[in-house]
Amino acid sequence: MLLNQFLLLSAVLFCLGVYGVLARKNGMLVLMSVELILNAVNINLVAFGAFRTDVGGSVFALFTIAVAAAEVGIGLAIVLLMYRNRRSIDLTQADLLKG
Repeated sequence: MLLNQFLLLSAVLFCLGVYGVLARKNGMLVLMSVELILNAVNINLVAFGAFRTDVGGSVFALFTIAVAAAEVGIGLAIVLLMYRNRRSIDLTQADLLKG
C-alpha cells in the first residue's frame, strides 16, 4: 500500500475527531473523539516509520498509546465525578462544578 492511503485515512480520522470534540456536548463522546485524534496520529507515526524503514515511528506510537491510556483514565474519572454530582455528563454544565 502507498503512504498516501495511510495519510488520507489518518486525515479523515483526524477531521472526524476534531469535529466530534467541537460539536459534541456529551463528555463520553468528546473522550471518544480525542481517542480518534490520537489514533490518527498513531497511524501517521507508524506509516512514516514504515516508509523510512525506521523503528522510531513505532516507538513514538507506543508512547502516544500510553498517554492515551492515561488520558482515558483521568477523563473517565472526571466524567464519573460530573455524573455523580449533577446526574448529567453534559459538558455545558461543567462550570457548575467549581468551588
